[in-house]
Amino acid sequence: MTNKKEFPKRIEDNLEGTIAFSVPFPTGDDLSVLKQMSPIVVKQPYSIDYNYSYGQDSPFFAALANGRFIVSRNPKSGYTYANPRGHDMYTGTENEWVEIKPEGKIHAFTVCHFGSETFLPECPFILILVEFEGCDTLFLARLVGVDPDSANIGWIGKKVKGRFLRNSKLKPTDIYFNLAD
Repeated sequence: MTNKKEFPKRIEDNLEGTIAFSVPFPTGDDLSVLKQMSPIVVKQPYSIDYNYSYGQDSPFFAALANGRFIVSRNPKSGYTYANPRGHDMYTGTENEWVEIKPEGKIHAFTVCHFGSETFLPECPFILILVEFEGCDTLFLARLVGVDPDSANIGWIGKKVKGRFLRNSKLKPTDIYFNLAD
C-alpha cells in the first residue's frame, strides 16, 4: 500500500491583497478593442522596516538626543568638522569629539519651495549653513521662526542659536536654529 499525497486542485480565495470587482472587459470574441482599454491602476500601501546604523557617527546623534552639540576635531591638525566625521579627510587619522555651544552665524541660506515627503507640508522652509567659531566646515540645518517671504541678503552674518527637538528622532533634524537677535 502506498501513501499517495493529495494536492489541492484549487486555491482558496481570501480577503488579503487587492480584490477587483467589475473589471471592464469586452464581451464576445472581438478582442481588438483591448488596444484602446485604459490601464488598470492599483494603489497598494508599501512599507519596509529598514535597519540603519550610524556607526562611528553614533555619538553625534546621541548628543543631539540629549540636547548637546558635538563636533569632530582632528587632534593632530586641529581641523574641526561641524558635521560628524570619524576620521580626518586629509590624513585619515581618527578624530575626537568636542562639545561646542550650538551658536553661530548664517553663512548662506536658501528658501526651499519643495522638499522631501517629510518636509513637503512645511514648504516653504529655510535651510541655512551655520558657521561656528573654531570650526573649519559649515553645518546644514533649518532656520525656524522667520517668514520665508522676508528672506534677504541681510540675513548673511546674523547670529543664530540652536534648539533641540524635545523628542529626538535620531536624525540631523533633531537640531534647528532660530535667529539669536
